[in-house]
Amino acid sequence: MPASAKILVVDDAPQVRRVLLATLSAEGYTIFQARSGEDALDQFRAAAPDIILLDVNMPGIGGLETCREIRRTSKVPIIMLTVRDAERDKVLALDAGADDYVVKPFGMPELLARIRAALRRAAPAAETSRFVSTDLSIDFDARRVIVRGREVHLTPKEFDLLRHLVANQGRPITHRRLLQAVWGPDYGDESEYLRVAVNQLRKKIEADPAHPRLILTEPWVGYRFTADS
Repeated sequence: MPASAKILVVDDAPQVRRVLLATLSAEGYTIFQARSGEDALDQFRAAAPDIILLDVNMPGIGGLETCREIRRTSKVPIIMLTVRDAERDKVLALDAGADDYVVKPFGMPELLARIRAALRRAAPAAETSRFVSTDLSIDFDARRVIVRGREVHLTPKEFDLLRHLVANQGRPITHRRLLQAVWGPDYGDESEYLRVAVNQLRKKIEADPAHPRLILTEPWVGYRFTADS
C-alpha cells in the first residue's frame, strides 16, 4: 500500500478539511478536497482517488446519496464521517455502500488505522484459499479449521459465516448482509438465526467466548472480524 495513495476528503466544514489535509499530508498521502456531494462527484471522476473520506451530513446531495452514486461505478473504499452515533445511521451508511464509518470527534490514530486497513483490503492480491493468524488457521478449500493447534468441526452454516467474516476482515458487516450471504437472499430480518450461529462459532474459535477478540459485535449494526496476521 503506497504512502502516496490519493485521498478525497469530502466535508462541508473548512476546519475539518484543514485538519485532515495537514495530518494526512504529513503521512505522505496526496489529498483532494470537496465541500459538497456535487463537488465530490466531480473530484471523484477527475482525480480517481484510492480512498474517500465522506461526511454524512452536507447541504445539497448528502453523504449517503453521494456514496450510492459512487458505488454505481466504483468499488473505491469509502469511510463515512459523521457526528451522529445512532446505530441506525451506521447501518444506513453501510447499506449505502460504505466500507467503514468513524464518528466525530475521532482520534487521528484511529482514522489513520482505518484508512490503512481499507487500502490493504482494496489492494490487488492473488486469491487465497487459506487464512492464518496467531490462534486461527483456515483451509477454505478443505473446509478445515485449526484453533490453537487443534482441529474443530463447524457446521456448514458456521463455516460459511466464518468465511464471509474473514473475507471482510476489519470491515463492519450488517446483520442483513450476513443473513443474505449465508442463509440466502430471502433472509434479512431473522437476526436470531445469526445471533445463535455467532454464539456457537465463538464457542468453537474464541479463547474466551464471553470476551471475544476475533468476532466483535458492532452494537445494533452487525459484526466485525479482526485477527492479528
